[in-house]
Amino acid sequence: MVARLYTATLLALYQLTLLLGIMLLPVAMLTEQFGLRLPMDRAVSGLNEAYDQASA
Repeated sequence: MVARLYTATLLALYQLTLLLGIMLLPVAMLTEQFGLRLPMDRAVSGLNEAYDQASA
């Protein structure tokens, strides 16, 4: 039961991170012009790996 709740929570966080990344795309493109980068790719890949490990 706890494992299913943990997996479902990771899936929800992963989906929210993807949505946040899409919503922040214009901001990321603007900050890229000034040499700053938003680390959304690391957040998405980290949650993806955690979800894969939990669901396996």
